[in-house]
Amino acid sequence: MFSIPGKQAVTLTPAAAKQIARLMQKQGSKGLRIGVKKGGCAGMEYTMDYVSDINPMDETVEQDGARVMIAPMAQMFLFGTEIDYETGLIESGFKFRNPNVVDACGCGESIKFREAEA
Repeated sequence: MFSIPGKQAVTLTPAAAKQIARLMQKQGSKGLRIGVKKGGCAGMEYTMDYVSDINPMDETVEQDGARVMIAPMAQMFLFGTEIDYETGLIESGFKFRNPNVVDACGCGESIKFREAEA
């Protein structure tokens, strides 16, 4: 597991925490699990899934009634990320401000991370 004692893997803005808490209540879930998977034109995509059971291997972040679990394989990619929720005229959704991303596709749906050093 990738973590620094006393530091959360991700932070939530008040807007994101409010939206996640609302979704948890609406879906009757215990939170949202965030991960990454291969895909998209830049190579990786974020995933968000409702969870009914908390995996003890997940990194759990709780804030203002919201609970986010980070899948073990995603922890090193997401460490230091701020998750926001933005509402606009054309689209609304979660935005990830991730310091580990070095490139993103034009539509913003996929990302590329720094290459791991050998």
